[in-house]
Amino acid sequence: MTPPTIRRRRIADTSVELTGLGFGASVIGNLYRVTPAEDAAAAIETAWQEGIRYFDTAPHYGLGLSERRLGAALRGRPRDAYVVSSKVGRLLVPNEQPRGVDTEGFVVRDDLRRQWDFSRDGVLRSIEETLERTGLDRLDVVYLHDPDDHWRQAAEEAMPALAELRDQGVIGAIGAGMNQSAMLARFLRETPADVVMLAGRYTLLDQSALDDVLPAARELGKSVVAVGVFNSGLLSRDRPAEGMKYDYQDAPPALVARALAIAEVCAAHGTTLPAAAIAFPRTHPSIINVTLGMRNTEQVARNVEIHREHIPEDLWDDLRVQGLIRSDVPAGSGQGRSSRCL
Repeated sequence: MTPPTIRRRRIADTSVELTGLGFGASVIGNLYRVTPAEDAAAAIETAWQEGIRYFDTAPHYGLGLSERRLGAALRGRPRDAYVVSSKVGRLLVPNEQPRGVDTEGFVVRDDLRRQWDFSRDGVLRSIEETLERTGLDRLDVVYLHDPDDHWRQAAEEAMPALAELRDQGVIGAIGAGMNQSAMLARFLRETPADVVMLAGRYTLLDQSALDDVLPAARELGKSVVAVGVFNSGLLSRDRPAEGMKYDYQDAPPALVARALAIAEVCAAHGTTLPAAAIAFPRTHPSIINVTLGMRNTEQVARNVEIHREHIPEDLWDDLRVQGLIRSDVPAGSGQGRSSRCL
């Protein structure tokens, strides 16, 4: 059976192509709650059947659990048929004082702990250990993971090490992933990064990336992967409500009200807030992919369905006119439309 087609776009100046919708594997590392192994495997199988061919993971996610589960689920599939990204910057080392469960949001035993390391040796060791956990022969994309407090070592040691591996053909593309946009702009302007993973800073509720990283990407011809497009949940339902999360905290009432107002405009255009939230980043020409966390088959099916939904271009115009998104949001280049059959 031929899987449905999801449009692919190439990371600029590389040979790596990403499907427009990516599978974020943080949640199968037991983020916030346990995900049974069979649910994780079924989610990846469903993603594959739906045509998703980009999978993102990291050592941080479940102290290696996400990488192990992803590698096991992809084993036996044609290696050139999919793209895997992982991250460096947090080595996993023995935990001398375990408490029984991880303290950084993942429901796993804490026999290991994370150790920040953006040195050249740390980068090489991290990649080697990721390959061992996943069972893969290579990584297609490697990001520096949350180097907020480690700019000098990340820029002067880690990124050159990744660039050397890329230039040798060991890695296809390199970059950085963060919850802020300003330093990502620096990585694009001051280092050999090909792509950045932008978390939560270009969404229906936060367009601050228009001030730094997105102009840099457009000017330099670099690529951006968008994650966190639901802003921790507030944009994930048709009707936002009090008590939902925004950037990992309880959403302030003013933001809930704004999300509700956006939802009403979406409904008037025959679509939903979650569908618009997924489509919105794709209206910017530098954003080539939206990656979503997917825990089970139901979440995969829902995300694929709304990813393929047609979003009227005049929705963005109405949101601008009503002051619900910034006036300098690009008009779009057709990427926000349905990706069915593309």
